[in-house]
Amino acid sequence: CRNLSDVLWEAISNRQVLSLYQGLGTKNLQSFIAQFVYFYGYSYFKRLYLEKSGFKSIGTKANLILAAAAGACTAIVTQPLDTASSRMQTSAYGKSKGLWKTLTEGTLSDAFDGLGISLLLTSNPAIQFTVFDQLKQRLLKQKLKEADHDSSPVVLSAFTAFLVGAISKSIATILTYPAIRCKVMIQASDPDEDDDKTKRAQRKPRKTVSSVFCNIWKKEGIPGFFKGIEAQITKTVLSSALLLMIKEKISATTWVLILAIQRYLLLTRGKLKKA
Repeated sequence: CRNLSDVLWEAISNRQVLSLYQGLGTKNLQSFIAQFVYFYGYSYFKRLYLEKSGFKSIGTKANLILAAAAGACTAIVTQPLDTASSRMQTSAYGKSKGLWKTLTEGTLSDAFDGLGISLLLTSNPAIQFTVFDQLKQRLLKQKLKEADHDSSPVVLSAFTAFLVGAISKSIATILTYPAIRCKVMIQASDPDEDDDKTKRAQRKPRKTVSSVFCNIWKKEGIPGFFKGIEAQITKTVLSSALLLMIKEKISATTWVLILAIQRYLLLTRGKLKKA
């Protein structure tokens, strides 16, 4: 079983470093569309929920449901790009096809391979943010006890936010990785596939969740469901931890600006009254 360092060394020794970037353009396009659809969908569901319920704020449970709904919409819209990206990444070096050819070479249902698991994986960010919020609240309570009672808000430092974000994403990734592994196996390109028309005409049985699950279990056992997890954690943890760290610092800066504006308005009102 190869690990992350083995793959990197193989690419470098064979002068195939560019193979590590197969499907990069498609992945970036998918990420861009996914972020747009997710935040637009979440904002729409949030506004609709507040209008229909009459509440002024959203509770934790409702927030998770709205986030899952937005994630489901995102998965459905971007699934063809996700499938194409996985096939391009798992193709042999130099045999990766373009985006349009990858999308159109099969049927419409082929483009949505792994959609069921993608919908299931909408639980990943829900687990991540739940763990993050719980850890954050505990740390803030501890800091509040130690801090002096003043008007400045208690916030996480950049390093603490990064660390808590990394821990929460690691837990979410470990819990959902077997599903991620099955999805990749379903979407992966066939290593025996080539340009021979006779071989392409002989269509192989469609991969299903149950068949992939049984195949991994028979050949590799439990460790097979966690194959490649170190690379997945490295990628997702760094990106998510940096995102949450930036989010916390923006929130802290916003609080400081709000307090500064409030103090300025109070001082201005006091001067106007004296005048």
